[in-house]
Amino acid sequence: MQRAQPIRWSHWVLSHAVAVSRDVERLQEIRTRTNVLPLGSGAIAGTPFNIDRELIRKELEFDDISINSMDATGQRDFVAEFLFWASLCLTHLSKMAEDLLLYSTKEFSFLTLSDAYSTGSSLMPQKKNADSLELIRSKAGRVLGRCAGFMMTIKGLPSAYNKDLQEDKEAMFDCFDTLHGALQVTTGVISTLKINRLVMEAALSPDMLATDLAYYLVRKGVPFREAHGLSGKAVFQAESKNVPLNQLTMEDLATISPLFGHDVSSVWDYTSSVEQYSAPGGTAKSSVAAQVQHMRKWLQDQSQ
Repeated sequence: MQRAQPIRWSHWVLSHAVAVSRDVERLQEIRTRTNVLPLGSGAIAGTPFNIDRELIRKELEFDDISINSMDATGQRDFVAEFLFWASLCLTHLSKMAEDLLLYSTKEFSFLTLSDAYSTGSSLMPQKKNADSLELIRSKAGRVLGRCAGFMMTIKGLPSAYNKDLQEDKEAMFDCFDTLHGALQVTTGVISTLKINRLVMEAALSPDMLATDLAYYLVRKGVPFREAHGLSGKAVFQAESKNVPLNQLTMEDLATISPLFGHDVSSVWDYTSSVEQYSAPGGTAKSSVAAQVQHMRKWLQDQSQ
């Protein structure tokens, strides 16, 4: 919860978009493993009738037929995989909800949630509660509990079918409904919130550029391990003098390292700081634009 380094808001949004894209891909991967025809497995030993399982598979549009009848009737991997997938997906949504909750508080005021996804307090008129985000966060615990509970059910079962497996329906259907609702609410929250750009900019502080001060020394040939320590001394000196980091004088900096020159003033620019992270995946404008393009192409590929 401490201030770290300045980044673009779009970089934060993309970090969660990428996580959700992995969730989509995992769901697609699960389908390839679970779209297997069990019909013809009987209760345990298979079927004594000469049915054409391959023809049935094609007619019902399954990708494959089950290999072993005993496994086919007793396994619930497809349920376990879905429950785990739903748990991980909701974990990602919960993390995003937690960030948005903090950013929407008066202490941050980085963003404003739509009234459609907020409620007032039953007692305190000044409060605007982000109930939608709190519920997304709580639903993650619910689904994780379902997943853990079902795994405890199947871990001790003997081979083939057991009545315990009827528990799969309740767990799977509940997780599906819960996740479906959470995704709808998340979409609504994101599409209607308003960004308070000026408040975000006002929250920037020179101490967030302490790493940039270390990078300044690295560019002058100082190993980063040493530069990190020198930057830390500058932070300590600023705190001791009760002044912002960028208000240290040249004399102050000279006592830390003779490599600090007048060009150190260029470090105290937030835009320049962000723009230096231009490598793929970084928060520079060019890098973020490339990430946006990547995600747009990914979305197009998904729709085909």
